[in-house]
Amino acid sequence: MSERGDAAAGDRNSPKMRVIRVGTRKSELARTQTDSVVKMLMNLYPGLQFEIIAMSTTGDKILDTALSKIGEKSLFTKELEYALEKNEVDLVVHSLKDLPTVLPPAFTIGAVCNVVGTSSLRRAAQLQRKYPHLEFKSIRGNLNTRLRKLDEQQEFSAIILAAAGLQRMNWQDRIGQFLYPEECLYAVGQGALGVEVRAKDQEVLDLVRVLHDPETLLRCIAERAFLRHLEGGCSVPVAVHTVLKDGQLYLTGGVWSLDGSDSLKETMQTTINVLGQLEDGPEDNVQRVGITARHISQGAQLAAENLGISLANLLLSKGAKRILDVARQLNDAR
Repeated sequence: MSERGDAAAGDRNSPKMRVIRVGTRKSELARTQTDSVVKMLMNLYPGLQFEIIAMSTTGDKILDTALSKIGEKSLFTKELEYALEKNEVDLVVHSLKDLPTVLPPAFTIGAVCNVVGTSSLRRAAQLQRKYPHLEFKSIRGNLNTRLRKLDEQQEFSAIILAAAGLQRMNWQDRIGQFLYPEECLYAVGQGALGVEVRAKDQEVLDLVRVLHDPETLLRCIAERAFLRHLEGGCSVPVAVHTVLKDGQLYLTGGVWSLDGSDSLKETMQTTINVLGQLEDGPEDNVQRVGITARHISQGAQLAAENLGISLANLLLSKGAKRILDVARQLNDAR
């Protein structure tokens, strides 16, 4: 897709036509994901034009340090949010896993779409426990860079990547083996796309809300509530798996020590009525873990959020805080 996607289906000089500016990271995967969102919007709103504005973020610039060591909560979002704040873009497409569970007050996630169901610490901790004979090393860079390091440097026998990114790039032939939830849970929001907008920009909120995938939304609310209540992040191994089936939302969550020797993992479920009655009133734009979904049942969203909180409380009651505190201390000391 060109930098400017023309969605007009008629007179290009129509006074009602508006250009929607879409912010994204410069990486090929980020552009591919953003293009997919823009194409959906173009099909839905043929009277609008879309301009893609690509930029580098802190996480793209610091490539010689593991993410867990940097300590910045907005590595891949800060510059994009700054452009959003300055009204230089109207919306931003993120990998949802890159968005903190607590957003700046001026912003909200106006759409959650397309989930496939990881960061280095949580993968390594889980797999170290299962395969103690393997040595795990951090690898940084975008998807292209990491694959090139595997091919050219001969430092790694294999690398672990999210299948979602490889599939979006049509690079399925690079996948040698899938890791299923029984072996390795994934990062909160893994594989989902989040469209971040200004919280008070009702016009853009209404524009993007049609992109919400209800099942993905509810799964991500549960996952993000779990992570927020645990006060986890990229510096500690916390991972999840969610399934919505037959009106039941199942959430599995776990915490690990850095070497995988100590862990806690539990599963809880709750009843979810995705098609529940919509509530109108002053809380229409209520945010749940940074997400606004006005047209999806608030009851279903609240149930998903409470499930995440309940599972976090269960793990905390069994000693999760101790495991996470030790993991943070050891990671900081490395």
